[in-house]
Amino acid sequence: MERRPIAGREAGAIGLGCMPISWAYGPGEGDGFRVIERALDAGATLLDTAEVYGIGENERVVGRAIAGRRDEAVVATKCGLTVEDVATYDLGRDARPETLRAAIDGSLERLGTDRVDLWYLHRVDPDVPVEKSVGAMAEAVAAGKALSLGLSEVDVPTLERALAVHPIAAVQSELSLWTRDALAEMIPFCARHGIAFVAFSPLGRGFLTGALGSGTTFAPGDMRGHNPRFTPDALAANQAIADAVRDVAERLGATPAQVAIAWVLAQGSHVVPIPGTRRIAYLEENLGAANVQMTPELLAVLDALPEPVGPRY
Repeated sequence: MERRPIAGREAGAIGLGCMPISWAYGPGEGDGFRVIERALDAGATLLDTAEVYGIGENERVVGRAIAGRRDEAVVATKCGLTVEDVATYDLGRDARPETLRAAIDGSLERLGTDRVDLWYLHRVDPDVPVEKSVGAMAEAVAAGKALSLGLSEVDVPTLERALAVHPIAAVQSELSLWTRDALAEMIPFCARHGIAFVAFSPLGRGFLTGALGSGTTFAPGDMRGHNPRFTPDALAANQAIADAVRDVAERLGATPAQVAIAWVLAQGSHVVPIPGTRRIAYLEENLGAANVQMTPELLAVLDALPEPVGPRY
């Protein structure tokens, strides 16, 4: 697999979003632990987790999977979010320096390692200046506990404020064929400043695979059941997007999932998509996107897709 620079290292051009293994998409059934092992075997070495996923359990799974092969993995985790209500996915923000200092130690213990390659502020806390949060995180870099810092879901002015305090190696935000906001400012800014852009939900939380329709129901514990883009009316209204992705896939002899990820890869050599899955078969399919040869004509077709109905959250 092609490799792309991130956090002072190189990782596979496609990484693995570990969240679904133990959080957000219903009961944690599936291949889980083996998915992470197989991702490393296949060169998808960027493993993305967070302390909030499964309230620590996700980091523990990642830690077990990388035991004995830590140097193969580029381990990224996040801090600054709290779970207020597990049933409704209500999240709070706590990016006070004292909270973050404790967070890195907790993450290292759960991951079973002495350092993380990339440590993100998961969300900026409106009650704490980003400079103060990043300053506290920089202490972990100085101590060797984190090798680099990142920010998740920020705008360019906030990123510039953080950069005045400490180098930022990566910005993580949603990017897919039905969420293209970052293309306007953030992705070009990152390219100019040597910052990796890590794209979560490149499959539109499963929608772009074509597997979800207006009659789809979601199991208890599946966050999509609370998401405005996954109501029956929104799914029906957005079907044209999924249909167009499927049509391009048929022309390429690929799957819709592979086309969706290949489009994200085409947005810049500094862009690293991290599709998440808990099943080996889907992992193999997703990684096959690295071999899809998108043409300018087909990229133009995908670029012209309409905006989706419904907000992201």
